[in-house]
Amino acid sequence: MDRQAVHDDYERVRRTFHRLLDTASEAALARATSGTRWNNEQLLWHMLFGYVVTLRLLFLVRVFGRLPAVVGKGFARALDASTAPFDLINYLGPRGAVKVYGRRRMGDAFDRVIDSLHRRLAAEPEAALTRGMHYPMRWDPFFKDFMTLADIYRYPTQHFDHHHAQLTLDGGH
Repeated sequence: MDRQAVHDDYERVRRTFHRLLDTASEAALARATSGTRWNNEQLLWHMLFGYVVTLRLLFLVRVFGRLPAVVGKGFARALDASTAPFDLINYLGPRGAVKVYGRRRMGDAFDRVIDSLHRRLAAEPEAALTRGMHYPMRWDPFFKDFMTLADIYRYPTQHFDHHHAQLTLDGGH
């Protein structure tokens, strides 16, 4: 794993996220996105949440990566079976969260989570990066059946870049 490339990607998305927050008008934030049921502000929050949830995914890999593979496979199957409620919560979460978080709080939260990921990645023992677990493949297009800790560190930027292309802050689709 090229740690520096991951660190560089975290900084690229930090700059992008702040630029998007700082330059978007209220009307642009309220505009519908392309390919989602959210508006731009809700999708930005969802993009932030992809980084927040990564901290929990790192914890899961540390736990399930030490257990027999059958346990992790069972957990992933159980999560896949709960895709419908997950999708509903995943959809409704940003709709409510933007009412609590404003631009400033979203930007501050983004900085805190990026800083935390930088620290964790820098301190990660090389051998730990190969530990992994099974994931619910129906929950996210970037989840693979088996993902290592290194994969999880790269995941939120893949998620961010995918959704960045769906924003319509400039008025286009």
